[in-house]
Amino acid sequence: MSKPIFRLGIIVNPFAGIGGALALKGSDGAKIREQALAMGAEKKANEKMAKALSILDALSGQFEIFTASGDMGETVCASLGLPYTIVYSPPSTQTEGEDSERAAKALIDAEVDLLLFAGGDGTARNICHVVGDTIPVLGVPAGCKIHSGVYCVSPAAAGQVVSQMIAGELVSEMEAEVRDIDEDAFRRGKVIAKPYGEMRVPAELSYIQAVKMGGREDEALVLDDIAAYVSEIMEEEPETYFVMGSGSTVAAIMEYLNIDNTLLGVDVIKNGQLIASDVTAAQLIELTRLKPCKAVVTVIGGQGHIFGRGNQQLSPAFIRQLNKSNLVVVATKQKLQALEGKPLRLDTGDADLDLELAGAFTIITGYKDKVLYNGV
Repeated sequence: MSKPIFRLGIIVNPFAGIGGALALKGSDGAKIREQALAMGAEKKANEKMAKALSILDALSGQFEIFTASGDMGETVCASLGLPYTIVYSPPSTQTEGEDSERAAKALIDAEVDLLLFAGGDGTARNICHVVGDTIPVLGVPAGCKIHSGVYCVSPAAAGQVVSQMIAGELVSEMEAEVRDIDEDAFRRGKVIAKPYGEMRVPAELSYIQAVKMGGREDEALVLDDIAAYVSEIMEEEPETYFVMGSGSTVAAIMEYLNIDNTLLGVDVIKNGQLIASDVTAAQLIELTRLKPCKAVVTVIGGQGHIFGRGNQQLSPAFIRQLNKSNLVVVATKQKLQALEGKPLRLDTGDADLDLELAGAFTIITGYKDKVLYNGV
């Protein structure tokens, strides 16, 4: 008896993540999308889905694809020369969350073995609303907000998991939480995250991200130690522009310095003064070009990402301009221990750059206290 053909469903939210590099704190809502596109935002979701699907080349003939028309899936399949069947066509090129839901319903009716989707937490919510626990799903991270546990750590990781399933390898399954935040509160510097349900995902834990962790104990003293050490570094380099990435650990440094902070954005300081607040990717490159510059970034708790999660303003172009030696990575040891040996994740959006950055990182974990930790 021949092996059955694996039925792979694909949905792309083509507008996922377009607000990230422009410091818009999300992409939900027609007005935000229109604003982002007017500002010159690039749609990257299909590019990220392509990175996942390109890994399936060696399995040609062992799977068939069911998807939506246009940029919701057809475009990326056609670009890679993958045969596909269209099961849903959106009424407009300006797709909405309802289109993701209708496409998901069509894929359930097509009896796919796995629904692979590219988007952010808003897309995960749409998929969850329709799918629930009916079929396995897997997310390709492409949005500004990636708090949900249904996403792989990178597009390539998603492709690897799918390839294992197509090849018939034993892949466990788990329930993963879908979470999303209030974007309006997000833009005001507040993280109000809520659970919206669970979906079934293949449980290859080295590839699937954990739900973002908040602090579970008072680490104020440790954060003060980290802040004091980074402050000394800054004092020693008064002409250096320090780009302050997002996250609570970086926020603690800004509080220590008594400088207004954009918790969920990127700020620039020099010689103890705020130079620019909540900058876009383009503004950051222009502001720091040909100037001495360092970037202070932290590790996202539970996931291990230092790029690609809430700090898309730190674009590949900026990081190349900066280079690895000028990255100041800060994290508490508790946060690193919570990774349970998993490496730091480098999801800059540029695979070649990820390879260049891979390897050991020096991480500041206290006052003149550092550890080495690998990144991939």
